[in-house]
Amino acid sequence: MGWSLPVIESMQKLNKPFVVVSFPIFESYAKENGIPFVSYQFDEWSDSSNSLDLHEKLKAFDVDVAVPLFEETVEWAGALNSIYRDDPKVLNRAFLFRNKAMMKRKALIGGLRVGLFEEVHSKEGVKNFMKRLNEANLQIEGEEDSWVHIKPFASAGTVGHRLLRSMNDVDEKCEDGDFPCLAESHLPGTEFSCEAFVHGGKIRFLNITEYVKLGYSNFIPEGHYLHTKRDKIMKEMQKLVDIFGIEYGMIHPEWFLTANDELSFGEVACRIPGGHILELAGKAYDFDALGAFVLCHDPNLSEEELNEILPKFDVRPKEFYGNVMIYPQKNVINKLEIPDELREEPYFLDHNLIPPLTNQKIDSREGFGNHFGTVNFKGEDPDRMTELLLHYENVDFYH
Repeated sequence: MGWSLPVIESMQKLNKPFVVVSFPIFESYAKENGIPFVSYQFDEWSDSSNSLDLHEKLKAFDVDVAVPLFEETVEWAGALNSIYRDDPKVLNRAFLFRNKAMMKRKALIGGLRVGLFEEVHSKEGVKNFMKRLNEANLQIEGEEDSWVHIKPFASAGTVGHRLLRSMNDVDEKCEDGDFPCLAESHLPGTEFSCEAFVHGGKIRFLNITEYVKLGYSNFIPEGHYLHTKRDKIMKEMQKLVDIFGIEYGMIHPEWFLTANDELSFGEVACRIPGGHILELAGKAYDFDALGAFVLCHDPNLSEEELNEILPKFDVRPKEFYGNVMIYPQKNVINKLEIPDELREEPYFLDHNLIPPLTNQKIDSREGFGNHFGTVNFKGEDPDRMTELLLHYENVDFYH
């Protein structure tokens, strides 16, 4: 569900039958290149555009599993899989993945550690939430306000995410279009993500992605310190799988590890993660991560096929792969410059930075969705990897 050439190529290499369901704009390319394709308007939901209608269109392709590649296709895949598996709760779980307030409540009920959270409908609602947080944190007059994050219920990544450090921030940063949304307390600690490939309700392979800076840089596998917590993380991950009733597919939750060794749950997605994470994981563990992502959604996949496509459960790569996403630091750019120090760096692998148009204006960015490319690194020392990613985040490649 969704257009992705790398996923299409993975399925072709694996010689697995598939059909792409995506917007009409991709149909001519699909026909020219012999790609099985069903044209569909995912952004509509009506009497003539719904999962039953789509189910009928897919019968000609003998479809029995739907795989969501992107955030906007999660409900559609859930609706179809509830039909294929004759289980209406599959659709309910899809709604759970798409509503951050609902997923937080489910995590809380299941016993995961989460921050305080609330659905808010106005600036006044955010201020009242911040006041209650201040009270819970025993703030006294004159102390800084407790930090509050607001984010849309269903957007991917950091789109629409605002950090509010004070009552004044609520007035200055919040807009009427932000509401309704989720407000939540700030979670302290080291943020990281996991990519758990699940089949039959059990985690069959777990990757931990170390975030150097959210929205900018990460590397795989996790560094030395996070690696010492791997068993603890694994237990919480399996608990999350059990609480949410996840049976098949891959989940991408974000966690916070505090200084006193406690894990707090942030949120979870069940589509391809951002930050080129599966691309890095595929290189580090030497497997087809996109192909594995798709195949783990199939209840009929055998144990032999699972073992063939997934890395061994306890393997730890000797080399780390990381990248930093590059954003222009000026409003108008004319040229791309790759510094000599980068070319001479032993850990430097490659880059896919895009040369700008002449006098190209840079739009204000929403979330972290419009970087100009990535600089990729490979090496044996995660501490050196961290240094490089932090350094090149601040290097100005565009002038």
